[in-house]
Amino acid sequence: MEYTLIRSKRKSLALQVELSGRVVVRAPQRCPMADIEKFVADHEAWLRKALEKQAQRRENHPEADPEREAQLKKLAREQLPKKLEYWAAVMGLAPAGLSITGARTRFGSCSAQNRISLSWRIMQYPEAAIDYVVVHELAHIKEKNHSDRFYAIVEQYLPDYLERHKLLKG
Repeated sequence: MEYTLIRSKRKSLALQVELSGRVVVRAPQRCPMADIEKFVADHEAWLRKALEKQAQRRENHPEADPEREAQLKKLAREQLPKKLEYWAAVMGLAPAGLSITGARTRFGSCSAQNRISLSWRIMQYPEAAIDYVVVHELAHIKEKNHSDRFYAIVEQYLPDYLERHKLLKG
């Protein structure tokens, strides 16, 4: 199986399948090639499944052409601030601000200063999934991790959050 090898100051081996289908192996700087090749071979079934999943994701959500991208960005600028304001009020939270980004791998994030970033790409998903991302990021204002307490906050406002989360995976 073909892969891109990235060596760095890390202690363990890791595999990643990017949305493009590129397989990346991350390895400690002094890890022997034989160990890397064995690691890849041992994880071949996982890799094939991950490659198939990314191919399905690309098919379900193809890269937007410039016209569609402009539409999605416009929709994001119109709808995401309202959604953030609504859910922040419901949850009794005050985010420091909102940035709309073009992030491909993260639909949202919450900074240490409680600034929320949401990707315009989320506009390609059902409204239930968009609301989940907004509530998820707002919950990080209270809990800066993905602990049980964090998910209890999300569940308090979206009892069906697990189903909503699945909408993002397809």
